[in-house]
Amino acid sequence: MLRAFLTLWLLVACAGFARAETIAFTDVNVVPMDRERVIPRATVIVTDGMIASIGIKAKPPAGTPVIDGKGAWLVPGLADMHNHVTSRDDLSLLLANGVTTMLNMGEATNSFAGRTRIAVNEGKVPGPQIFTALAVDGDPQYGHLVIRTPEDARAVVGIAKANGYSFIKAYTNLSAEAFAALADEAKVQGIGVVGHNVKAVGLAEQLAAGQAMVAHVEEFFYGFFPEPPADDQQAPPDDARIADAIALVKAHGAFVTSDLFTYRTIAAQFGKPEVVKAYLAAPEARYLSPADRIDWARSGYQKKAVDLSRRVAFEARFVKAMADAGVPLITGGDAPTIPGLVPGFSLHSEIEAMLAAGLTPWQALSAATRAPGEFIAKTVPGAAKFGVVTPGYRADLLLVADNPLDQPATLLTPLGVMVGGRWHDAANLQAMLNEVAERRAVP
Repeated sequence: MLRAFLTLWLLVACAGFARAETIAFTDVNVVPMDRERVIPRATVIVTDGMIASIGIKAKPPAGTPVIDGKGAWLVPGLADMHNHVTSRDDLSLLLANGVTTMLNMGEATNSFAGRTRIAVNEGKVPGPQIFTALAVDGDPQYGHLVIRTPEDARAVVGIAKANGYSFIKAYTNLSAEAFAALADEAKVQGIGVVGHNVKAVGLAEQLAAGQAMVAHVEEFFYGFFPEPPADDQQAPPDDARIADAIALVKAHGAFVTSDLFTYRTIAAQFGKPEVVKAYLAAPEARYLSPADRIDWARSGYQKKAVDLSRRVAFEARFVKAMADAGVPLITGGDAPTIPGLVPGFSLHSEIEAMLAAGLTPWQALSAATRAPGEFIAKTVPGAAKFGVVTPGYRADLLLVADNPLDQPATLLTPLGVMVGGRWHDAANLQAMLNEVAERRAVP
């Protein structure tokens, strides 16, 4: 009843204004995510796209547009720190799902990495604020930009910076010499290094060289934990080694992208074309582009049977242990290039997977809000702060009907989303979804 009332009220009261110099949220329960607490019945004032003040008895200036929350809950917008979104329609899917920050982790088109990113970040096109990573590898087999020498590595860092990339994504087949030059030049240029395990280097040396983020939990299988037995290549590591991995990450202050749902989804479709068909028939699949539908159907995962079930279970225990030990986890949806992962929706599935692994709602929500903000603050010089509801931070906000620390599922149905001070009410968010589905409808 509360959700229906609030949605109706917000449709009437807030329809039509997307941005004003100053906007006030009144009568909202703020979940600031600076620590596990709630600021009850507060007023939050937003000015020029930034949070200006939070007060329990504050009154907005006369004439200020007001969003009366009627006791709803205001939390930081969600962050998808590993995706491959390159279209405006997919940006709409992210925004409609409450995602206000994204990191494209490779293969963005030039126009997306440049023109679209700039337009969105300036508020001229609706979407989450965009960060991009330029993926580089030592072999062309995965389709990434190839660099083979230290000279190549140093040059590509300058090219990335000139084109507005915030990160270099190191991929599997870089040479040790190229990675060392890449990490060194990135420090000079002020660009963060993120990515996979580099087979010639290993995660321990990569993190010691300054790699700031491990892009998938399973990279520890390939670059840190001992090789599995020759007669059981999919055997999980010994749980006793988890503590060593945690110590490594914490020693270097690195971040790890939780991708429990991604890995589980990949595992479910190995050698099973019927599973991919089910993904294509799922309700969220109506939002896929025609090209993605074709790519899902052609995916190589379904052509070879592999049993990853024990590794999937290990990952859940590993992520839970990292969360409990204070490792800064960040969420990523990895959509839309992997069958079963739809932009925006897959991020909620990742949060659900973290909860199923035993993380508390606070831990899971921190990985989707506060920790990504800390990651960007540490790695992108001059970036506006976000991820916490507090003065001086970007007004990237999500209004929901219930307390997400008690009922995380409330995040699935936002009453409204503000990104950079621009407000999108529930009707506008639904319209975004409807328009994407209509444009991408299968004949």
